[in-house]
Parts: sequence; C-alpha cells; structure tokens
Amino acid sequence: MTKPEDARVVHNADRYRFELWFRGELVGILGYFDLRHLTESLRIQGDIGPKSEDVVMSFLHTIIVEEFENRTSAALFVRQALDLARDYRWKVRPVCTHVRRFLDDRPDYRDLIVRLDA
Repeated sequence: MTKPEDARVVHNADRYRFELWFRGELVGILGYFDLRHLTESLRIQGDIGPKSEDVVMSFLHTIIVEEFENRTSAALFVRQALDLARDYRWKVRPVCTHVRRFLDDRPDYRDLIVRLDA
C-alpha cells in the first residue's frame, strides 16, 4: 500500500497534468485540459500553474501504474490534485471516472465542481 509520506503529487504544467511520484518514480498521471486553451493561451505563473477565477479545467483521465492501482493510491492522487486545483482557484469538470468516484462521497470538494453538461 502507498503511504502518504512516500508519495507526492507534482503539477507538470508543460504537459497539462498532475504526476504521482512514489520514492522518486513516476507512477501516475492525471491529465487536464482547459477548453479556453483552444482559443487563448493559458497564463502560467512560475511553476505553480495558472491562477484565475474563470479557469475550468476538465480532469480527463487518470493513469496509475498497475501495482499502485488501488483505491488508496487513486484517492491520495485525486485528493492532492484537487487541493492544488483549489489553490489555483480553478473549477474542475470531472470527466475522469477516478475523479468522479472520489467526489461521490466528499461534499467538501463540491465547491470546485462544474457539471459535465455545463
């Protein structure tokens, strides 16, 4: 089982994803996309990510290396990615099933969520 102290989530803005690292090894990615990016460039501020009240990021897909593909790892990954999104003042459109499952019983993240049909 992945222990929280052995894992960390890093925002890789150049690749539009969050990365799950375990003891120095990349073991997961959570890709996102801002539909506004089709028509305007994102404003990246340093290495922390775009900060804007009107950013809605679609969390598209989560991939985790098979040996880490358990509920604990996925929940840890999604929680930390959502916490970073909150820090950036993003809204999140949860396309990914890992993200949707995580959000099902966690009302404390509902303020971040934009419906899929919105």
